[in-house]
Amino acid sequence: MDSTTVAFKALPPAILAWFLWCLARRFVFSHPLDKIRGPSNPSLLTDDGVMRVFGPFKKRSLFIQDPKAMHHIFIKDQDIFEETTSFLAWVTSFGSSRSRVNGLVIRVNKAVFGDGLLSILASQFFDVTYKLRGVLSRKTAGGPEEIDFMNWVTRAALEIVAQSGFGTTWDPISEDHSEHPFITSAKLLGPVGRKLLLFRAFVMPIVYKWDFGVPGFYRFLISIFPSKSLHKLRDITDTMHSISLQLFNEKKEALAKGSGTFKNDHKDILSILMEANAKASNEDRLPDNEVIAQISTFTFAAMDTTSSALCRIFWLLARHQDVQDKLRAEIREAKLNFDEPNYDQLAGLPYLDGVCRETLRLYPPVSTLSRQARRDVVLPLSKPVKTVDGKYIQEIHVPKDTVVFASLLGSNTNPELWGPDTYEWKPERWMSPIPDAVVEARIPGVYSHLMTFIGGGRACIGFKFSQMEMKAIIYVLIDAFKFSLPKQEILWTMGGLSTPSIDPNQLKPNMPLVVSGAE
Repeated sequence: MDSTTVAFKALPPAILAWFLWCLARRFVFSHPLDKIRGPSNPSLLTDDGVMRVFGPFKKRSLFIQDPKAMHHIFIKDQDIFEETTSFLAWVTSFGSSRSRVNGLVIRVNKAVFGDGLLSILASQFFDVTYKLRGVLSRKTAGGPEEIDFMNWVTRAALEIVAQSGFGTTWDPISEDHSEHPFITSAKLLGPVGRKLLLFRAFVMPIVYKWDFGVPGFYRFLISIFPSKSLHKLRDITDTMHSISLQLFNEKKEALAKGSGTFKNDHKDILSILMEANAKASNEDRLPDNEVIAQISTFTFAAMDTTSSALCRIFWLLARHQDVQDKLRAEIREAKLNFDEPNYDQLAGLPYLDGVCRETLRLYPPVSTLSRQARRDVVLPLSKPVKTVDGKYIQEIHVPKDTVVFASLLGSNTNPELWGPDTYEWKPERWMSPIPDAVVEARIPGVYSHLMTFIGGGRACIGFKFSQMEMKAIIYVLIDAFKFSLPKQEILWTMGGLSTPSIDPNQLKPNMPLVVSGAE
């Protein structure tokens, strides 16, 4: 038996031994986070807003909502606290390279999401919403009707992305139109991805770290696993990549002819990005696969979070008819001056703004965000916290590779900052100056002292886009319709993204509401 054969035979036991050692050391040796308090009930948070939590196989993590710590995580030390390896592996599976995702996000944010472009795109937002209004009007012509609001608002959100983001159309928003394959795939990706949490947490990060460098390796790995969900994921990503590639090639050809920047006298975001990328230096230019991957990335960001927020807003308005009536009165008063408001006029409606801000404060679509320390680092706190041995510390040693869970919801609802009524949904809260404690806390959020859209270089690039979209849809629909709750209880699933459903076992979320014409 030659030495090569012996080596190959010894490899599996060696890998197993290494894996078992990595697990055993978590139970045998102490860890810097062991001194941080962590209640036995993981749903509880200590009074300090800092908690040690255990993951699989006793992996220590940190759960935190301290504003100073968050400032370091998302702004000052954002190059240390990066996206987790499992997240980066997931992004890589869509064709985006690991080295440039963050730089691309920053450049897109500066290039295309200013107020000027949103003012140009506003009319497209309203055009799509008018089609949605037409559908609801036809469905309720004979009286109140129970309608799956999430289905229709998601279709509208995706069509707004298609027109404003990519200069194309996917859905005419009509009852007899079959769903575009990209939309079908985009809706299924989240639910299918949630079924693969273990695969994403344990298998994909290993492949990502080892960096095999073989084109199509993820596809090969998915194909050999006996999992229907994995194969469904493969088919979904294949469909989306094919459509994205076709869209990219059409846009590239149009730009080469000098006709791709404008569509019906409106700019679209993909054209602006591709135009800027074509003029960039070789060092800064993004490869085609990254630009193509951004079609899917932007679609998810604009669809999932915006649809979740809109569903939550209309669910709350259906529960609080007095707020719905007050909001309708403000909208109708505004319509006396402008039937279709521009960007500034829509942003200037105070009660509409309060409804949106308060919903995003109390019900952020993503309640917790994870970051992973790429090296040992000391995380300072805004106030001392009590350790398990009764001592007080004002900084925490965070070892390399530790995952830190930042509670966006905890920061948004901290009673010490927002007051004793922090857990109440009160849109009028934003009609007065916010508490001094909130301002003085220097919360590192990019939006209204909230962490909903986080902050720093990795803040949500399209939060103004999302705000404009939400307000346009609310402005049109609340004027025309009254929304009420159905007989079935609507449940909210908090698995990463907050989604509604009357049956949590269903793959696709849904939210029926009773819709009728508004008096």
